[in-house]
Amino acid sequence: MVEVSRTVPAPPEAVFEVLADGWSYSGWVVGSCHIRDVDASWPQPGSRIHHSVGGWPVQLEDTTVVLAVEPGVSLELEARGGALGTARIELSLAPDGEGQTTVRMAERVTSGAGRLVPESALALVLGPRNRESLARLAALALGRWRGTGESQP
Repeated sequence: MVEVSRTVPAPPEAVFEVLADGWSYSGWVVGSCHIRDVDASWPQPGSRIHHSVGGWPVQLEDTTVVLAVEPGVSLELEARGGALGTARIELSLAPDGEGQTTVRMAERVTSGAGRLVPESALALVLGPRNRESLARLAALALGRWRGTGESQP
């Protein structure tokens, strides 16, 4: 399992608002390039984001499914990537001081070709990618939170 974390200068509700907006998925998930559809029930368990991965013109169309959710606290996803495999992603949010959130992202490849790659090699790719994803998530959350007129730290 590859795990990264980041402190976001916004409260957990602001961070979760981005996670709860399936249409924002390609704005923060590195590698996701196009959202084709989002189930109306997102982020309820079983709901899906239909997305494309990769760069044009070589894109893979697949889905990400919600496995579990605790609004404002956690979101567990299963991201499917065709022959590349499937990964389980756990995002957890914890208040961290006045108006801040520590976001933890843990990813584990569960099937497909990715399971053949040693975890140490996966960490070399997934670690930087997931740190960048959390940086993008932080920027979106902070931008939305500032846009609400809430008091800032």
